[in-house]
Amino acid sequence: MAQPHVRRGVKVGEAIAQDIVRKIGAENLQPGTPLPSEAQMIEEYGVGRGSLREALRILEVHGLISIKPGPRGGPIVAQVSADTFGRMSTLYFQAGRMTFSELMEARLVMEPVMARLAAERRDAGMAKTLGAIAEDTPLDDDGGYLSHSGDFHRFVASMSGNGMLDLFSGSLGYIFHERVSGLFFPKARRAKVRQAHAEIAEAIEAGDADRAEALMREHMQEYATYVKRRQPALMNEVVGWR
Repeated sequence: MAQPHVRRGVKVGEAIAQDIVRKIGAENLQPGTPLPSEAQMIEEYGVGRGSLREALRILEVHGLISIKPGPRGGPIVAQVSADTFGRMSTLYFQAGRMTFSELMEARLVMEPVMARLAAERRDAGMAKTLGAIAEDTPLDDDGGYLSHSGDFHRFVASMSGNGMLDLFSGSLGYIFHERVSGLFFPKARRAKVRQAHAEIAEAIEAGDADRAEALMREHMQEYATYVKRRQPALMNEVVGWR
C-alpha cells in the first residue's frame, strides 16, 4: 500500500489529492484519461472511503478532475482551463475585497508584457494565424466580433511562451468579460479596434517587441478608458465569487 506522505498540518485527504496531481503530471495524463477506480485507490493508499472522497472532491472543485457517474464511471482527468482557474480565483478576490479597477490594472500590466514576449519569441506560423484572426474579425456581427476579439488576446497570451502568464491573463479576461458581458466597442469604433489588433499582429510577426508592447498598452488603455466611462461604478465594485 502506498501511504501518501502527510506533512504536518495537512489532512490525509489533501495529501492524497496532492499525490494524485503529482501522478497526473509525472505520467503526463491527458484530459479525458480515466484514473483508477475508487476501490483501487482505497487499496493503493490504504485509507478509508471518506478520506479518498475528500481528496477527489478537492480536485473536482479545483477543476482538475471530473467525476463520471454510473457503474462504469469514476474520476477522469479534466482540461486545465483559464475559465476554471478564474472562477476559483474569484473566491479569493471577493474575500480580499479586490475590485474590478485592480483587475483592469493587472490586465494593463500583463497584456503589453505578453505582446512583447510574443514578439521576442515569435513563431512564424502562429504570427500568421494571429494576423488572420485580426483580419477576419467581423464588424457587424456582435457574437463574431466578441469571439474574434477574445481569441486575439488569448492567442497573444499563448504566444508569450509563459504558461503562468497565459493562465493568469486568461482567467482575468474571463472574470472581467463575464461581468461586463455585452459591453464592447460600438460598431462605429470596431474598425479601429480591428486595425489596432492588425498592427499588434504585424509588430509581433516582425519581431518588434518595443512596438508590440507599446501598441498593446495603448489598445488596452483605450478599452479601460471606455469601460470606466460607460460603467464608472464598476471600477469600485468588489469582484464577486462565481
